[in-house]
Amino acid sequence: MAVTLAEEIMLLSLDDESGAAKERQSAAWAVAGGILLDLVLAGRVSVDDGRLRVLDTTPTEVPLLDERLGKLVVWCGKKGKAPKVTEWLTKDHAKAVKATVAGLCERGLVREEQHRVLGLFPVSRYPEADGSVERELRARLGAVVVEGATHHARTTGLLALIHGAKLHRLAFPDVPRKEIAARLEEITAGEWAAEGVRRAIRDMQAAMIVVTAATIATVAG
Repeated sequence: MAVTLAEEIMLLSLDDESGAAKERQSAAWAVAGGILLDLVLAGRVSVDDGRLRVLDTTPTEVPLLDERLGKLVVWCGKKGKAPKVTEWLTKDHAKAVKATVAGLCERGLVREEQHRVLGLFPVSRYPEADGSVERELRARLGAVVVEGATHHARTTGLLALIHGAKLHRLAFPDVPRKEIAARLEEITAGEWAAEGVRRAIRDMQAAMIVVTAATIATVAG
């Protein structure tokens, strides 16, 4: 079974040794966005003018995507009109992360460990169990961004999500952020996919900027 975009983002976020999530909040928005993008690429939903629409409820046969699609169908049905992407990301990002991590555990890519903070509060960590998928992922992203290899729509979509959520350090820890950001802007601005997919990516990037700013404002307040 192919690894989803959300799972790829989660693998980049989880520390291989400690299993702790790095840049947790931004990564959570990108994980939820990755699920939406996979559904867009599968023709199940559209994202246009900042709003979500369900186009096809046929299962994709990918458990993570089908679970979230089912939730999305029910939620959209209660809204009466096409809801905003920001609303769905805000509602679903935490649940999307839990579902994505569970999928990684089931695949044997990470393992769950229980720890206690200050000896009292239980927390879960997910250190690496099988690093082969993440190694292939990092090599593929590096080939496109650093070496200029040909890129396909799905990989470019992943890079667009990484760029939109400002997760440059997670994906490319050894390259200066300014250099990577400029390169990702160049790659994702090209004619790499159908207009509908590129429009969906732009809308999700804009949505992530909005929800991230709102989160920062809430924490600061």
